[in-house]
Amino acid sequence: MAETEEELAKDLGLVSALAIGIGTMVGAGIFVLPGVAAQEAGPAVVLSFIIGGCIAMVNAFSVSELGTAMPKAGGAYYYINRALGPLAGSISGMGDWIGLAFASAFYCIGFGGYLADLLDGTTVSIPLLGTITLLPAVDLGTVAIGTIEIGLTLNEIQIGAIIAGTIFVGVNYMGAKETGGIQTAIVTLLLGILTIFAIVGFFSFDWGTVTVDGSYTPEGTAAILPGAALVFVSYLGYAKIATVGEELKNPGRNLPIAIIGSVGIVMVIYTILVGLLMGLIPHEEFFLETVENAPMSYAAEVVFDYQLPVAGFEIPLLGVGVTSITLAALLATASSANASILASARINFAMGRDKIVSDKLNEIHPRFATPYRSIAVTGFLIIVFIIGLGETVEILSSAASVLHLVVYALINASLVVFRETNPPEYDPDFEVPFYPFLPIAGFVLSLALIGFMDPIATLISMVFVVFAIVWYFGYARTKTSLEGLLGAYILDRSAEMPDAAVTAASAVQPSDDEYTVVVPVSNPRTESNLLELASIVAKANDGVVQAVHVVQVPDQTPLEEGSEHVKRIDEESQQLMAQVRESTETLDVPVDVRTVVSHRSLEEVFDVARRERADTVVMGWGSGRPWSAGRAERPLDELTDDLPCDFLVFDDRGTGLDRVLVPTAGGPDSELSAEIARYLRERIGAEITLLHVVDDPDELADGEAFLEEWAADHGLEDAASRVDTSGNVEDAIATAARDHSLIVLGATGRGLLSRLIRGSVAYDVVTEVDCSVVLAERPSSRSLRERLFGK
Repeated sequence: MAETEEELAKDLGLVSALAIGIGTMVGAGIFVLPGVAAQEAGPAVVLSFIIGGCIAMVNAFSVSELGTAMPKAGGAYYYINRALGPLAGSISGMGDWIGLAFASAFYCIGFGGYLADLLDGTTVSIPLLGTITLLPAVDLGTVAIGTIEIGLTLNEIQIGAIIAGTIFVGVNYMGAKETGGIQTAIVTLLLGILTIFAIVGFFSFDWGTVTVDGSYTPEGTAAILPGAALVFVSYLGYAKIATVGEELKNPGRNLPIAIIGSVGIVMVIYTILVGLLMGLIPHEEFFLETVENAPMSYAAEVVFDYQLPVAGFEIPLLGVGVTSITLAALLATASSANASILASARINFAMGRDKIVSDKLNEIHPRFATPYRSIAVTGFLIIVFIIGLGETVEILSSAASVLHLVVYALINASLVVFRETNPPEYDPDFEVPFYPFLPIAGFVLSLALIGFMDPIATLISMVFVVFAIVWYFGYARTKTSLEGLLGAYILDRSAEMPDAAVTAASAVQPSDDEYTVVVPVSNPRTESNLLELASIVAKANDGVVQAVHVVQVPDQTPLEEGSEHVKRIDEESQQLMAQVRESTETLDVPVDVRTVVSHRSLEEVFDVARRERADTVVMGWGSGRPWSAGRAERPLDELTDDLPCDFLVFDDRGTGLDRVLVPTAGGPDSELSAEIARYLRERIGAEITLLHVVDDPDELADGEAFLEEWAADHGLEDAASRVDTSGNVEDAIATAARDHSLIVLGATGRGLLSRLIRGSVAYDVVTEVDCSVVLAERPSSRSLRERLFGK
């Protein structure tokens, strides 16, 4: 079976990783762009390539650290989505995807240019059809837009590009794999041909050709940075190495060397070869169409225009040299285009996994085992870009560069977020030097370079960025459940953060429909039953558990991340919460763990519930809390606010969850009590007993009728029923509790003033029984009068 790039990386380590990066970058960047870039910046375009390479090098350091910390498939998208959240993940994922489509179209145009140069009007005779050109121009007629008619004609380069793009998309659609041996061979062959070209070309180099009227900058020094923006697409391949980091031998050492080394090697290659072209081709000739589309072939005509004496014969090298360069160009552009299409499929797959895009896009072909829909959509975009923008290569290359520069800026921001939040899974083997200055420089330089791009290309790219933002708020926000570290960091410290930051973080948080059970954990070592109850509720609703360790510190203790005390608390908590994750995941429920340091432990629980948009909070019964009043809130909060979600307050006496007593009088929270009882019955087979208390024996029949109807309304028809005629609710519950391990009790309906004077059933029950108790309260809207005096 053919080796994939990942298998190659695993087998050959550093050499193969370098081959992946160099092979992807040495494509149209050297075989196409010098012609267009020289028109922009003149001979000083060499400086443009160097500046572009230096910016790529700064970004390469950040990619290297992130790659060694989290060698995950998806590369940049994974880092950004994890650090900055799904909004930035949508921008980066779609930016990478569309950017690769633009780059693929650009590579295909480069392929078409050299194919047209190779065939150059070649015709064939076909019976009945006569003589036809192998690569003809095609007139598609006119398109009417209102009263304006636009003629559409595809030149031979675009036709060659469409053929190439169709083949590359088809290869990826059917799943043919590029072998590791072929990848290495391509890079070796390319470097060999280019080395020969450089050595032979050195003897034809003329400094007089470099200057134009004695100047190295005929287009002005101001054109150097726009030139750097134009050629930045030449350095897009190095980040691809990070996507195979999991398969690389010794990634802590080899990944940074491969990423940074590939950029350095390619920058040297570009500097030498582009500088050589400036001394071989007069500046004015770069404006000729043949030179613009295939500058290396044109330069080869100069370099190899002599005869090699061998055994008394003169062997012309012109044909061999030009053909070799042309074939190398076809091979390089084909490899780059194919690699870009393959990478785009991986990005789509990662976005589909995180529900940023529909999983339908990543449906696997039953025969070819490829994400054929994703590849087909990418292929469609490539063909559209070739047809619509193929005559303006600089727009294709600039659009690809703009979108990738946005992604690189977000990568640098992500690195800073990872460093400052320091999540437990972030453990890089390689660290960026001069932190934080280098990632900040990468962020600023990446965005600054966009300012020198072609305005039309920038506008087109920004349309896709806006589309990604609209897509997130219109679709992905309600589907994905992932939360970025930055948003969590801000919201967990909402009391200390500026209101604008908290508002912005809340506004972009995902609002997926996934059922979330928040569990505030005071002592991760001892609260297994609390987590089991939360897991049962989550499992019954196909939801997830969000375990939060709320650590209360004195008001004098600063909550800033830089506090050594807070750092120590966070590290100790993360170790404890790792046990929580392991024990909860054994119940086959997804669980996320978090530590929150706060000055107000109880109030923080309600804040967390609101921030996480929890459906249910399951929390432990503790001393000094308001449960004695029979409700979840403190008195002041009860008068002013409504609960953010359902609350289950669990007093765990260690008696189990298998024999459940549900006292009910049809109160406002009895529906929630019934739901919890059903969950326990369905998930762990708990036995349910319903209890209703009436005032005297004459009401027994009415009590039985009430329980029968209530049980039918709440899906508990098979539960045992028990009617107590003593009229004393507390004693009746206490008596029935002797035969049960858990009581699920609805919150009191009494008002605050009534409870202050007369107490509450909930508290009386908890103090009298020996079994565990769950106090269940569902949010409801109540007037101030009802809050004070009850309904």
